[in-house]
Amino acid sequence: METIRVSELNANNEYSGDLMLDSKFLLLPAKCPLPQETIKALIEWSFTSVSSENAVVVETPPKPVVSQEMKKEISKTTEDVTELVIEKPKKDESKEEVVEAEVLDALKKAEERKASITNDHERMEMVQDIYMVYLNYINKVYTYYATNKEFKKGEIFGTVRSLCKFLKTNQRYMLRISIPQDKRNYFLVYHSIRSTVLAITIGLQLRMSEDKLVELGVATILHEIGMLTISPQLYMNNKPLTAAERKLILMHPLVSYNILKSADFSLPILMGVLDHHERENGSGYPRHRRGSDISYYAKIIATVCTFEAITAPREFKEARTTYDAMVEMLKNENHLYDETVVKALLFSLSLYPIGAYAYLSNGKVAQVVDVNPTDPRNPIVQIVGMKNPDGSPVTMTTNGTDVKIVRVLDNKEASDVVAALSKTS
Repeated sequence: METIRVSELNANNEYSGDLMLDSKFLLLPAKCPLPQETIKALIEWSFTSVSSENAVVVETPPKPVVSQEMKKEISKTTEDVTELVIEKPKKDESKEEVVEAEVLDALKKAEERKASITNDHERMEMVQDIYMVYLNYINKVYTYYATNKEFKKGEIFGTVRSLCKFLKTNQRYMLRISIPQDKRNYFLVYHSIRSTVLAITIGLQLRMSEDKLVELGVATILHEIGMLTISPQLYMNNKPLTAAERKLILMHPLVSYNILKSADFSLPILMGVLDHHERENGSGYPRHRRGSDISYYAKIIATVCTFEAITAPREFKEARTTYDAMVEMLKNENHLYDETVVKALLFSLSLYPIGAYAYLSNGKVAQVVDVNPTDPRNPIVQIVGMKNPDGSPVTMTTNGTDVKIVRVLDNKEASDVVAALSKTS
């Protein structure tokens, strides 16, 4: 593979070979024009080089005229919302990052507790406790805004940074956590924590810098803040909406954008929030953006929000399995989601996502506990009810021949397994 420096790439050039970010991630197929937005994204995401087996330029068109970006534009369906004017917010230097007190205390106790942890079960319990602390913190963020109409920005950034660091070292445990959720209560909070964990996981898979991970995490936590202005009855049931009610729903990304813009959040965060319901084929809302016109943070948030929505209970539907959600995302019907982001989701969770329970071809029941980095179709699993002589769980890598996953347990079967395990632990 030949290495090409990002500084040597030219917009609209076509290359005779595929351009790759690494051995697994395709950046640009051969003989396709290289978009200027892709080059800008590589620079923004701190990539210095790409690779290709055959990097000969087959076409070098004239440099295109770059039009002014993001001028005042708004759809008729949102004309009663504050006009969208994209400008760089003022830098808020008075807000220093600080981890929220209860989160910081919990992390310190977890660090002290780590030395006495002797098995996987105890590690899982520790991680679940921290998960709940972050969930409660997000609830505080939403409650504080609802009552005070402001954000503790330094605290939010510091706490999200701590979440990114904790998730990086405890990813396979965080992804296994499944907290029972009431179908109605705390919908936004549960949606935010689940989506944020998935978004940061994808960011880690895409090798984003820490600062970018923090921005992505903040955007994901706050992307639904505008929903606080809407009655939950409109989005928590499946009754037909009136034209006025539908308009309210379609406006919430803009409402969220304007709330965060007033609080001087950074432009990447604003655009991630504004675009999170846009779709690759232009069928999204509120501005019907498509492809490279959509914020990359928003592409990630859109993917994880859909995955989370499929697997979470709602007042009007039962939750489906994470395997069902992964299959649906991989189908990507009508090309709604960015393919690179979907692939990153697959390689982060595997085809049978971390946390799922499954029947194996050897007659055992197992839980998926980690990704096989060489083959997302055959994840690493722990056999339920079996332990090694030292007391550790029996762990193995599935494959397509000797030990393979026959099917994923549905939610009722998985709940029965968890209940049985709790009685024996």
